[in-house]
Amino acid sequence: MSYLSVSTWSLHRLLGPLRWTVWDAEKGTHQIKEQEQPQVLSLLELPAEAAQRGYQALEVCHFHFPSTEPDYLAALRQAFITAGISFDTLLLDYGDLTAQDATRREADFNLIRNWIDIAAGAGAKQIRVIAGEAMPTDEEAIRQSATSLLELAEYAAGQGVRVVTENFRSLTSTAASCEQLLDYTGDQVGMITDFGNFKPPTKYDEFGMILPYSVSVHAKAQYDEQGMPDEAEFHSCLETVRAAGCNCAIVLIYDGPGDMWEGLERIRRIVEPYL
Repeated sequence: MSYLSVSTWSLHRLLGPLRWTVWDAEKGTHQIKEQEQPQVLSLLELPAEAAQRGYQALEVCHFHFPSTEPDYLAALRQAFITAGISFDTLLLDYGDLTAQDATRREADFNLIRNWIDIAAGAGAKQIRVIAGEAMPTDEEAIRQSATSLLELAEYAAGQGVRVVTENFRSLTSTAASCEQLLDYTGDQVGMITDFGNFKPPTKYDEFGMILPYSVSVHAKAQYDEQGMPDEAEFHSCLETVRAAGCNCAIVLIYDGPGDMWEGLERIRRIVEPYL
């Protein structure tokens, strides 16, 4: 049965600074670039707030972690337990397993392994790993990504965490490349389907191809300048989920203007009949 979840990206103007990971090619290392944002709510307070609002799960972006120290991760794990809400997925928003620069590729692989450790410490069930930035027609890159994802999946399984990827960034920007990648990884790697990441005119057909593999759906509407969703288009996306018989987390994504909780409520009213 499908259930309601929300991504911390949908609340990014409420949770404090965003801590973006970037690659410094000159130094050959990762750097953190901090983007100031207001903090109305701390990440430790979010599970209770989300549960009070009727959500059953959360997906947490890696750039929302103010700390990755063991004590903080234990406190975050306990916050989810106390709130009675699931930490479904840690969304790692950085990493290129297909980088042509071998130094960067190895560094990114090791960074992903470290975030698997963080996911385990915080009690996340899954970690979303970006498959790669190579072109979706690059078959060698798809094989390379699959090999790395399988190695990461084996490492994560030893800590009780599942590796998943998403139709996100270049390598998995088509359903065909997603399917090819999943053919290599089998059931060792899951998939997230994001409504915003395939484009017309093949968008809905592509959803149908990968939804059967999906552990969650990022229910992202198309918004106008006032943050109002295109309801007809959003219903079309949700109908593809229903047609595929996809019983998984429906993760609300709101990134429009105005109050973010109110923006989420506008799409929640559309989504709930599909649960």
